[in-house]
Amino acid sequence: MNRREYQGLLKIAKEQVPMGVYALEKADYAELRCDHCDSITKLKELTRQFKSQGFKVLSNGKDK
Repeated sequence: MNRREYQGLLKIAKEQVPMGVYALEKADYAELRCDHCDSITKLKELTRQFKSQGFKVLSNGKDK
């Protein structure tokens, strides 16, 4: 998959996860996720876990 296709998938993933983590990136590795969170606190905890492993975290923190 090239970078342009990946960017298109990110847009779709972002729309599907209104509050939570939708992707992780690290060097030449990317992973699409669907981690829904019930609160901002849970989202921050999850984000910190992934960042401590060296990932760039793409997430949405909007209210429902």
